[in-house]
Amino acid sequence: MKQERAARTRAQIARAAAEVFAENGFAGASVTKITQRAGLTLGAMYFHFESKEALAREIVRSQPERVTPLHEAEGLQRAVDITLTWAHRLLDDPFLLAGARLVMEQESFIDPEENSHRQWTEVIADSLVLAQREREVRAGVEVETVSRLIVNACTGAQMHAHLESGRQDLPQRVREIWNVLLPVIATPSALKRLSLDSSRWRAA
Repeated sequence: MKQERAARTRAQIARAAAEVFAENGFAGASVTKITQRAGLTLGAMYFHFESKEALAREIVRSQPERVTPLHEAEGLQRAVDITLTWAHRLLDDPFLLAGARLVMEQESFIDPEENSHRQWTEVIADSLVLAQREREVRAGVEVETVSRLIVNACTGAQMHAHLESGRQDLPQRVREIWNVLLPVIATPSALKRLSLDSSRWRAA
């Protein structure tokens, strides 16, 4: 029972921190704001997290596990599904919103080799490596370079969507990225099988 209560409290603090970071950014957030949002004491906060920096690191590191596509897929389709699922869930997931807000302040709380750009690049690269092995991605494509390009493009799309539409058109912007990129990197047979249909990344 104590372990369950501790886990609930930790999750409560993390969610409150995500909401505060999403609203105020890293510099504008404070431990006091976070504990007030969570309805807990400073003692409870420091029992689970040693600092605001530790909370921000946990939120950034947890991003990929919050983006699980609805449909099982591998290779190129999975890379597509991950980005589109992220784009859709970012609209109302406080942890993903916090990640989007924290992306420009990561030097304040996380080492460069752990930052979200590298984290997401590895996630995408894992799928593209398999896709290339299965001849879904053209043999001459540099997977690491393309993975960085996808992450950079999605990050830029998120920032522009935030400014121009409150992120409401982010899924469409991500589909546009793939519509341009897929004919360049995908083999003809893979291109015929791939789907960008919205049913793959959101519930009916």
